[in-house]
Amino acid sequence: MEHQEMPGKNSTQFHLIRYKEGLGKYTDHMPELAHSYNEFTRHCFKEGEISEKNKQLIALGISICAQDEYCIIYHTKGCLDQGASENEILEAVGVAAAFGGGAAMSQGVTLVQECIQELNNPMH
Repeated sequence: MEHQEMPGKNSTQFHLIRYKEGLGKYTDHMPELAHSYNEFTRHCFKEGEISEKNKQLIALGISICAQDEYCIIYHTKGCLDQGASENEILEAVGVAAAFGGGAAMSQGVTLVQECIQELNNPMH
């Protein structure tokens, strides 16, 4: 997949593009597995007894504890896309830090806040 303009290598958008490109290549090689996984996750994140926004906040907390930077970026965007406020996201960071300690807190006070800033102000 070729792109005209690649955002800076440290930017949130760059990592989201890399993830999508990687998933596309994986899907080319493993279409049945990728389709099954995508369907499973689509069902997991559907509105149910728990709202889509709250499911994204849960996923963000898990991503922070797991130290999975791509998922942290992806689910921070998911939280914002589902209407979570910055304070709701930062509360989820606090819960993750209560469980995951300093490593989780370091991801929340750096990567999550950088993502929020970049995604809320794409021109800066």
